Amino acid sequence: MGDGVARTSGDGRSETTDGVDMDARLSPVLDDPAPNSRWTVGRRRMGLGLMLPISELGAFGDAPPRFADMLEIVRTAAAVGFDAVWIPDHLIVRHANQGNVVRGVWECWTTLAGLAAATEGIHLASFVTCTGFRNPGLVAKMAESVDEISGGRFILGLGAGWHEPEYRMFGFPFDHRVSRFEEALRIIHPLLREGVADFQGEYYAVHRVVNQPRGPRSALGGPPILIGGTGPRMLRLTARYADAWNDDFHRDPAIVAGHLAALDVACREVGRDSTTLVRTTGSNLALPGYLGRRPNPIVGEPEAMATAIHGFQDLGIDHYVCGLDPCTPASLEWFAGVMRILDAE
Repeated sequence: MGDGVARTSGDGRSETTDGVDMDARLSPVLDDPAPNSRWTVGRRRMGLGLMLPISELGAFGDAPPRFADMLEIVRTAAAVGFDAVWIPDHLIVRHANQGNVVRGVWECWTTLAGLAAATEGIHLASFVTCTGFRNPGLVAKMAESVDEISGGRFILGLGAGWHEPEYRMFGFPFDHRVSRFEEALRIIHPLLREGVADFQGEYYAVHRVVNQPRGPRSALGGPPILIGGTGPRMLRLTARYADAWNDDFHRDPAIVAGHLAALDVACREVGRDSTTLVRTTGSNLALPGYLGRRPNPIVGEPEAMATAIHGFQDLGIDHYVCGLDPCTPASLEWFAGVMRILDAE
């Protein structure tokens, strides 16, 4: 594995590329994580995000939402007061317990770019991008471009991937996913934070690669990075590299409390102040007309839902992602009642 450090030419002089002093910009992988100023998602004590349906047989209905449908959902989410919309990154979905039926999914990044160009105000995020599907240097370039298109509203959610059928179908390697993820981070992180990377690993390599031009948040080191995962190694990578952490979807806050304790341990292990890490989780929520597409949901009338969601805020969660079922403009209008109760507490 490469050391990720700056290198000079054989005689010790700094090399340059297109007038850029490369050695002045290359540095070891940073151990001091991003400042909280990169995370500016919402005015609430606990921000509220929406999981966008983008697949067949999903929370939108049997048919996949068209782009016009997704755009209407995002604009409605902004209108009713959501702080962010989260877009999943899958190529297909196929579960054995659902008869191995292949569900088609719109591609995450092209969808993100289209939504970024056609919306205002609300933040947009990948939930979470599988680094095994794309070259990590390209992911950094894509993130910079979407942040530019959105005017600084993008959150780069990253993960190691888990759904084996899509790996096998599209020919991506499924082995050593966390090791591959760590190498991808050692390229993506410096490209966004410093604009340059030099790395030779077992799975990935870049050679004095530059991330140019820079988007609207170049002075802050680009968009915030969120990492999803709960295993000890993923938590340590989160503590070292991320602005934010995600704990997936849970109905019971007690489960999240245990994962938060493990995250604190990981922060201590890498020498990070755990209060500098944004903590996110979410739940599935059964709304009128529940389709059964998002499992193990919180149920009840708006007051009961608000009480259940408030339990996650009591844990110190900074941002909560709502997996609404069904998820349509009409169901968002209904859920706005829950949001008003939460905002009044």
